[in-house]
Parts: sequence; C-alpha cells; structure tokens
Amino acid sequence: QVQLVESGGGSVQAGGSLKLSCVASGSTYDACAWGWFRQAPGKERVLAASINRDTEALRKYADSVKGRFTISQDIERNTLQLQMNALAPEDTAVYFCAARRCGSPFSTYNYWGQGTQVTVSS
Repeated sequence: QVQLVESGGGSVQAGGSLKLSCVASGSTYDACAWGWFRQAPGKERVLAASINRDTEALRKYADSVKGRFTISQDIERNTLQLQMNALAPEDTAVYFCAARRCGSPFSTYNYWGQGTQVTVSS
C-alpha cells in the first residue's frame, strides 16, 4: 500500500501561481508512475499531468495545462510536485495525487490522496 498526502492548495487570483506537493509513504517502491488529477465541480476527474518514476522524460500533460503546469518528482524524498503558473478560473478544482502500481495497466492508478482544493478567482 502507498499512502499519499497532498498539500499546497489554496485561493489565488487569475494569472497567479501555486505549487502542490504530495508526499508518499508506505510501499513506495511499488509505485512506477505518478499523476496529478483534477476534478472541477460537476465534472469528471481528469488527468492533468503524469510522470514515470524511472524515466522523467515520460511526462505527459493535458492540453489544457501544457506550457503552464510542470510535474516533477523527488524520488529520495518520495515527493511529487505540480507547479502551476498562469492560473485561470477554469483551473479551479480539487487536485488529487495518484500513483500507479508497477505492472498495472497504463491508464490505471491504484493509490489516491485525499485531494486539495485550488480556487482561482477572476
């Protein structure tokens, strides 16, 4: 089992920045990929960014956040981060940290944090 705890959410004006962090504990060796998902009110949870634990070059971003968000990891500290710049009201959502168990299908994330609220005002 992997436990994930997010932090860093909050309220910001449009154009501002926030940095989310996610600390992993437990059987972190069992997690081969990490992702940040977000869920806006009344909408489905969607993947915003993902990164492969062993190959940082394998970073992927949703089109809506490309060029504004950057996902990174600190393997030694078991920490995942999401730097969010040029925030817009449509970025308002609950952001979730997630991890994929090694060997799981590419689209499957097995472990989830509790989420952190990001609110962007215009």
